[in-house]
Amino acid sequence: MQVRTAIHLNRAPAMAAGAQIVLRKGEQLFDEGDEAEFFYQVVSGAIRSYKLMSDGRRQIDAFHLRGDIFGLEAGGEHRFSAEAVGDVSVVAYRRSRLEALIQDDPAFRDKVMTATLRNLARAQAHMLLLGRKTAEEKIATFLLDMAERISKDDEHFDLPMQRCDIADHLGLTIETVSRILSRFARSGLIRLLPASRSIGLCNRMALQGLNA
Repeated sequence: MQVRTAIHLNRAPAMAAGAQIVLRKGEQLFDEGDEAEFFYQVVSGAIRSYKLMSDGRRQIDAFHLRGDIFGLEAGGEHRFSAEAVGDVSVVAYRRSRLEALIQDDPAFRDKVMTATLRNLARAQAHMLLLGRKTAEEKIATFLLDMAERISKDDEHFDLPMQRCDIADHLGLTIETVSRILSRFARSGLIRLLPASRSIGLCNRMALQGLNA
């Protein structure tokens, strides 16, 4: 999959410090074990990073949304795979140029530092969520986090991912995710539009109570 990334880079127009890559839904950006030659920033759309278990199950580690920086590794290989949730545009930066980039551009240095700390905080929160929270608490936490990351008013937003993605991120079945979302809607906590990924938060306080 690293070869495909290189092909995109060769065809993409050069940008100020990186190269733009356009991916279609389901297209892979890199695979687990690929050389971590580049790191990335999302321009539009969403990327999911994940691992496939030996029995074929998928665990989604994180969703990377507009502005997020990801793919910086401590070692020389990517520890997760990454693919487009829908149509996506990212900018790829050569890892070998990281030191020069942060020296030449203090604003970019601050972005990388903020992104690194934020990714660490989200990874810690995700570990707690998987290990200690009930299904209802997991979904309440997820909805509040997505509202904060996606929506300007935090009350209404369109999820970029499908329910199967949510299930694989939260360690639940798709049936459990659908059942709890419907229960939240019946209880007046959220508003769901039929055949839509649109979510309205109707009772934020109650959701925050589940998130505590």
